[in-house]
Amino acid sequence: MLWQGSEMKKQRESQCTQKTISLLSPLGTIQVSGCENGVHTIQILMDVAPAERSSEAPLSCVVNDSLAEMSPELRRCVEWLQAYFSEPRTTGSLPLPAFHHPALQGDAFSSRVLQVLLKEVKFGETVSYKRLAEMAGNPRAARAVGGAMRRNPVPLLVPCHRVVSSSGQSGPYMSGKGNHLKQWLLTHERHRGEG
Repeated sequence: MLWQGSEMKKQRESQCTQKTISLLSPLGTIQVSGCENGVHTIQILMDVAPAERSSEAPLSCVVNDSLAEMSPELRRCVEWLQAYFSEPRTTGSLPLPAFHHPALQGDAFSSRVLQVLLKEVKFGETVSYKRLAEMAGNPRAARAVGGAMRRNPVPLLVPCHRVVSSSGQSGPYMSGKGNHLKQWLLTHERHRGEG
């Protein structure tokens, strides 16, 4: 019966009509995919290095595609991302879009870790893998937290860049290929959160 339920869920998800929006950001191109039910994925395509900017310089996130026929959830996601880069302190007061990805639903440990991270680790804060495991209810699962971070379908919205090693080092990001992006994001939040 459980298998049938998961099969039906997969069928419903495959039946939704996804749209992908591209944004040009200081990190490079960001692709947001989603449907009328919510955001499925956010991908950061590392086509350029993060912009070298001072903390005073304006940052932007420009939509490359037409906003016509964009679902309200995709529009909400785009607005959140634009605020994150230009006025990041305002993101706490903006509504998050709904998520429509299995990794963010249900009671699995990975899902619980991502939900705790989203709710508990605020802008400009960091948390260790070990502490996040404790917060999610399994203090011995720091490695599993790392796995959840690697599989996070919506980076930036669910801020896996805020999870660091116990030593305070930033640690890997995007399967080790985006460590400079993680450092840029942490610096961005530190500098833009001041004042």
